[in-house]
Amino acid sequence: MTEPDGKPFLYVVVCAAGIAVDVSKLITAAQERAWEVGVIATPVAMGGFFDTAAVETQTGRPIRSAWRSPGDPRPFPPPDAVVVAPATFNTVNKWAAGLADTLAVATLCETYGLGVPVVVLPCVSDALAAHPAYQDSLVRLRGMGVRFGEPYSGEPEPGRERPEFGWERALDLLER
Repeated sequence: MTEPDGKPFLYVVVCAAGIAVDVSKLITAAQERAWEVGVIATPVAMGGFFDTAAVETQTGRPIRSAWRSPGDPRPFPPPDAVVVAPATFNTVNKWAAGLADTLAVATLCETYGLGVPVVVLPCVSDALAAHPAYQDSLVRLRGMGVRFGEPYSGEPEPGRERPEFGWERALDLLER
């Protein structure tokens, strides 16, 4: 749902991967492309994987990680789009299986029924990505219309530095 100022609203779902420390790069890029941003984080991600106070200042909104109480107002408007970055093995598999045990995964499960576009930037080690359940989850989510960025393991090539995580790629995939 577009905000009163005419800007579309983007949910950024943050999972517990080390690269989450740089999620502000995605938020900055989204804001530069005229998105209003609200962040939903997995409970584990809230435990020090990124600077929550800085993200709340940057977005001007509280980070959501738990369900609101009945009767509490909705802190975010409905999303025009959702980006999951970084997306972990656990979140991808729970989402594909419909196991909505956290606000983050429940929100992702609900987006399918709402027809909201979703882009995922996975951050999964090569060993975990080889697991058949993960591969099945990718097939299921792609079949649901979810768009995926390139796999990112975070592992450097021999003799090289850790590769950059393609934060802005998520926004490019939304625009295609």
